[in-house]
Amino acid sequence: MRIGKITENALKRSIIKLIKTESNKKTSAAVGADCAFSESENSFSATATITTNVSKCGYYAVMKATNSLIAQGIKPDHVVVNILLDKDSEEAVLKKIVRDAISACNINDIAYAGGHTEVTEAVTRPIVTATCVGTEVMIKDLYKSKPKAGDALVVSKWIGMEGTAMLAAEKRAELATKYPEPFIDDAEELSKLLGINSEAAVAMKSSVSAIHDVSGGGIYAALWEMGERAGTGLKVDLKCIPVRQETIEVCEFFEINPYVLTSGGALLFATEDGEALVRDLEEAGIPAVIVGYLEKGKDKIITNLDEARFLEMPQADEIHKVLG
Repeated sequence: MRIGKITENALKRSIIKLIKTESNKKTSAAVGADCAFSESENSFSATATITTNVSKCGYYAVMKATNSLIAQGIKPDHVVVNILLDKDSEEAVLKKIVRDAISACNINDIAYAGGHTEVTEAVTRPIVTATCVGTEVMIKDLYKSKPKAGDALVVSKWIGMEGTAMLAAEKRAELATKYPEPFIDDAEELSKLLGINSEAAVAMKSSVSAIHDVSGGGIYAALWEMGERAGTGLKVDLKCIPVRQETIEVCEFFEINPYVLTSGGALLFATEDGEALVRDLEEAGIPAVIVGYLEKGKDKIITNLDEARFLEMPQADEIHKVLG
């Protein structure tokens, strides 16, 4: 496509038409209108950019931004999406990005409210930024609450799902040299488990003091940031952290650390009653486990059988070692 803002015809064909035909929510910006209207005066927003070289960048950008709001007790309303394309991109690439973004919007029942799309020599592959806006507080003051020493740390579902799905989709040929196709299919299908609306519904009824979306930097980054938010230390049993076999196998294949792998779809909760939260989540069909506790002091400790070590500050996500 040509350098600069995309043509009006391309905008109509590959963005506005898809919004009107494939989105569950029809409110959006239009040609000549650079914003979409919201009736609410109070709003919250979260932004996510996908720089990783993945074909479903539209899907992951929207899911990340949406989950960031939900994890803070905010109900998402709509997203705006900024798409930067390299000069060699075909319009079909744009259409796939938008269609994938709309798929994530439909999962979360929110509107794709427009955005900006441009072809530029400043990028060598598509870069997608999604900003999600929410106007309703589902869990009062959760976004500013502070967990405390003694709170249990609970992880829902499994860590590494997002990164595993990305690697399975983008590195299928390499993985196929060792693993059968059904195994790779199962790993890629983990991308369908990234929504967290069900967990949020359970959290609304439980006494959680904080929720963290386990995303970039993996569970180690999420644990560190939870401790920093609380102003406390923590002690976590590595063996208790839930991880699927697909993730273990894929990470071993690429020699990366699953605990530092992007983990959208998993949530880290701090709560006074970990057993009750685990029970409530499991009754809703959501696997969950207590992995440790926040503790007085500043030491953040990970135990593994008889060994113990200090948790390090968040590291660069392992996904970039493979996908760039």
